[in-house]
Formats: sequence, C-alpha cells, structure tokens
Amino acid sequence: MEPAALMPAAFFGHGSPMNALEVNRYSAAWRAFGQSVPQPRAILVISAHWYVNVSAVTAMARPRTIHDFYGFPQPLFEVQYPAPGDPDLAQEVAELTQPTHVGLDHDSWGLDHGTWSVLVHAFPKADIPVIQLSIDTRKSLDEHLLLGARLAPLRSRGVLIIGSGNVVHNLRAIDWRASELGFAWNQRFDQSAQALMTERPGNVTKLQAHADFDLAVPTPDHFIPLLYVAGLADAAGRPTRVLIDGYALGSVSMTCYTLDARSPATLAEERPAAVIPDPSIVPAEDTNL
Repeated sequence: MEPAALMPAAFFGHGSPMNALEVNRYSAAWRAFGQSVPQPRAILVISAHWYVNVSAVTAMARPRTIHDFYGFPQPLFEVQYPAPGDPDLAQEVAELTQPTHVGLDHDSWGLDHGTWSVLVHAFPKADIPVIQLSIDTRKSLDEHLLLGARLAPLRSRGVLIIGSGNVVHNLRAIDWRASELGFAWNQRFDQSAQALMTERPGNVTKLQAHADFDLAVPTPDHFIPLLYVAGLADAAGRPTRVLIDGYALGSVSMTCYTLDARSPATLAEERPAAVIPDPSIVPAEDTNL
C-alpha cells in the first residue's frame, strides 16, 4: 500500500527511564513524532523489558503502569500512564502472527517503562489504547524479523507499531564521564545499523556478523525491538529514516527510526539524554535500564 494509506511505525532508543521526566533532544523528538502522525486507533509496543520465554500480548482492558527499575528517584516511581488496553486488538495480533502461537495475557503484565517512558512524551494524554507484545527469548533474530513483517496489516487498520529498546546497549561498559559520547565500537556498530535500516532493513539481522556485535549487543533484549520495525519496513518495500541519533555514557546508542512518517519540525532542544543513578547506590547492570 502507499505510505499515505498506512499508519507510520517507529523504533525509539529509550535509554534511561529518567527521560520520562526530562525535556531533552530525545524526548523532544518523541513528542514531535507523536504530534506529526495521524491519530492512531491504538498503539502496539514491542518493548525490550518484556523479555520472557513465551509469546504473549497484553489483553486486559486496563493495563497497569509497571515501574520495572531500581535505584531511581521517587518521582519516577510516581509516574502513571493510564492508557486503556484493547482486548480486540490483542486478538487480532494473535491471529496475524499464526502459525506462531501468541497467548492472551489478561492479568500478568501491563505497560513497562520501555513503553510509557516514551509515550508520556509522544502521546501525553494517555487516551489511545496501548497493548504490548512480548519478546520471546526462544526465537532467533530472523524469527523476530519475520514476526514484525506479519504485523504489517495492522498499519492499514490504524495501529501505530513501536519498537522500544536501544541499538547499542552495554551497561557493564558505561563511562560516567561520557554523557553524550559513544565509544568507537558503539559508533561503528550504530552507523552500520543506520546504513542497513535506511537502505536494506530486511538485512538488519546480518549485524550478527559485525565485529562489534558482542560489545554492542551483549544481550539481545534491547536490540530485538529494532527487528520488528525492520520487518515492517521490509514488508512495505521501503527503508526507515533516522528520527534522531546520538549516544549516552559511551556504551548506549539513542538512535531512533521512523517508517512512513513525515519529518517533524526542526528540534531546538539540545540537552543530552538522561543518565542513570549513581553507581555507588545501584550498579548500572542492576538498575534494569
């Protein structure tokens, strides 16, 4: 279908959950994206933080706001994102992903910080139904790419599909002095990902062979949401565009991508991404960032 007939899609490099409370160049980009897209019927999010050994989709009418992190200031734990759920859309997802079985989760999960930390900026009214699709740990990267492509019909039904993670995410390698910098290996991997996402998104799983893959993706949870948007782009026969790019703490990429979205207005905000708590209080790898 022509882009004008399809709801856009996006991948957000969400970084620290503290970005939910801050106005910076990334949160400004998320807000500009939300203002630029047509009003969605509903939003489907694939978040790095629902990484379990089962395929499931939230199917409750009122998903709870999950504060799935440690060591952050109390105001972050007080954030609520009371968007309704959409059980009918959950059933649609379960049907579209066949023969992969996707179970309907009526009471286990909700909206984790990979979802609400970006949606509080993109859709601050929380009046659009939101559901989450889990990341099944048992599936290969190619299988996740294929699942993304299978979700493509939802775009013609008014559903905004969002992947939320980070292309590069290595908490053990964080440098607290490098608030806006990326290590050389971070930049190499992120730039290789950009080349594929903006030219041949269907080939993005070839990044497994990249010399810096093990440093950039020590665990696949934050990388996999990118594959769902790449699968959608491959199904559409069009590449994605970079919404905004940059780095945090040396070992995190904040790059975001859009598919079939208008370019938002030029962003004036230049403040860096939010950081995470003092490592003397909670080690970075224990924050669940």
